[in-house]
Amino acid sequence: MKVLYTVDHEWIALDDAGVSTVGITAHAQDALGDVVFVDLPTVGASVAKGDNAAVVESVKAAADVKSPMSGEVVEVNEALRADPSLANSDPMGQGWFYKLRVSQAAEAADLMDSTGYDDLLKTL
Repeated sequence: MKVLYTVDHEWIALDDAGVSTVGITAHAQDALGDVVFVDLPTVGASVAKGDNAAVVESVKAAADVKSPMSGEVVEVNEALRADPSLANSDPMGQGWFYKLRVSQAAEAADLMDSTGYDDLLKTL
C-alpha cells in the first residue's frame, strides 16, 4: 500500500484493489488539538480532487478535509464518528475518515510521497 500526502495535510493510502483510505496527518491533528467532532461524507457521494469531503472540529478550530483524489465514497469510519479522538490518537490508522474508489488514478502524480511531505513540514 502506497501512502501519499497533500499540501493541506490529508493522506491517502492507495490500494491495488482500487479502494483507498483517506485521513488527516499527524501534523494536522496536532495543529487542530483535541478533535471533538467529525462530519463524514455520505457513502455513495462523488467527490472531486480538492473538494471538501469532511469536516473536523476541535477545541481550537474547525477545518475542512479535502479529498486528495477524485472518486466515490464507499465507506466511512463509524468508529471515528463515535469517538472523534481517534483522529488524535491514531490519525494514520484507526482514525481514518473514509474510503474512496478512485476514479482518476493519474491524480496521484500531484501528491507527495513521505519524503516530500517531510520536506514540506520542515518549511512550516
